[in-house]
Amino acid sequence: MKTLDAAAMNALEARHPEIFRRFDWRHFRIPLLAVACILYLASAWWYFGVSKVVHDANWGIAGNYLADWVSYEIRPEISIGKDGAMSVDYSRFDPIGPNPNPSWIQSRKETVTRVIEAPAAAPTVPAAPKSSFNFMAPAASAPQQAQAAAVTQTRTEDVTTEARVELGTGRRIDVSPDKVVLTRDGETVVLTLDHSAGEVRAEGTLPSWVEQRSPGGRVIAYFGFSGWTDISAERVRVRRRFLGWANFVFDTNSAFFGKSSAEVVRLVTEGERLDPKQSNLSLAVNDILYNPSWQHLDVWTKLLQTVIMAFMGTLMAMVVAFPLSFFAARNIFRNRPANQLTKRLFDFLRSVDMLIWALFFTRAFGPGPLAGIAAIFFTDTGTLGKLYSEALENIDEKQREGVRSVGGSPAAVQRYGVLPQIMPVFLSQALYFWESNTRSATIIGAVGAGGIGLKLWEAMRTNSDWENVAYMVLLILMVVYVFDTVSNALRSRLMGTSRNSHP
Repeated sequence: MKTLDAAAMNALEARHPEIFRRFDWRHFRIPLLAVACILYLASAWWYFGVSKVVHDANWGIAGNYLADWVSYEIRPEISIGKDGAMSVDYSRFDPIGPNPNPSWIQSRKETVTRVIEAPAAAPTVPAAPKSSFNFMAPAASAPQQAQAAAVTQTRTEDVTTEARVELGTGRRIDVSPDKVVLTRDGETVVLTLDHSAGEVRAEGTLPSWVEQRSPGGRVIAYFGFSGWTDISAERVRVRRRFLGWANFVFDTNSAFFGKSSAEVVRLVTEGERLDPKQSNLSLAVNDILYNPSWQHLDVWTKLLQTVIMAFMGTLMAMVVAFPLSFFAARNIFRNRPANQLTKRLFDFLRSVDMLIWALFFTRAFGPGPLAGIAAIFFTDTGTLGKLYSEALENIDEKQREGVRSVGGSPAAVQRYGVLPQIMPVFLSQALYFWESNTRSATIIGAVGAGGIGLKLWEAMRTNSDWENVAYMVLLILMVVYVFDTVSNALRSRLMGTSRNSHP
């Protein structure tokens, strides 16, 4: 067998390059990565059932929730009696205020004679003498109880016989004792009310914006952002939506409710006292702070509590993590068991999520900011301790050697050879965690750790105060933005850089 030398091999490779060409997989890196990403996304889509979630999601309800963030509702209820008499009522905490008479509700009244049932007054039984009192005697005889039964009364009064609710251009609800007519953008739906059977019957096929889940059951009609209505045989509930936040400054119980800004200023500066016990300025401030609908003072207090909770938890974590990080750094404290023990402590503290720590301390200390401070302290001690120890292990040893070479004591070596290198990094990381914990304190507050998070969760749980949720979320965003700006500016100063500096 003849062996080819190098020259012969080069000549053979030059004549047949396609045979000797090596496969270079690097040319297929991008297509392979693209295929891997597509396969991963497809598997995640299937595993989490994203298509089913998207298909079954009620996007209409999601849209209503978003609309509720920037709007408020007035909720009139039209009750229909069996004799055809109707009444328009409002809930106790409706934002429309006392004596409501909105222009978008028109009603026709008639004087009718009604026969109603009313309970009769209980018969008066003469008191027995004290000497003959017997606690075993019956309270009242059967004929006396029968006399207390309901009796019929005939009354002549003004009642509502027809009502029209305007929900915007081309959208209205016409209500009569036996019929409800819904109109939306030229499309009309007629509903017949059967009071004896307690059913609502629709004439014809219902459009997509009208829903009746069972034959004869209640009907819900949606009018977009304008609102919606819930119709049963006995009543028609209307939800009329308006853009904005109702009664944000003064509630309906305030003496300043319904007054313009100019009128409020005039009353505060030169008007007669509305309350003899205090000035109009004091009354106005008190009505704003203790507004029962928005609870401004309580919200601001809880927000300040969240900020203090984040600050105290971060400060305590930094104070404890700072000395422990020196024991964890192998180049500072040359004791391997102590290094490992301290690092495992850091791992344990940061491996348990802050939310879990909050749940634990809420059970231990009860609901309140103390549980939140403890949760932040434990979590951040582990995280900051790990970051600090790693920063210590990566310092420049030349500065330590320089201090040691001039006869510096061990304490002086750490003071002048280590601290100048790590303090800017330590403080910068602590500032970042303080800013981050302001957001985290909101989350842990929802599980009982106090602060704005608990109040936010309470507003969301009612499922009707979404404008209050938007208000608190906006306050949180403002506070986080301010803290982020201040933290970035301080970190830039600590690290010796400036945003406006140019090379």
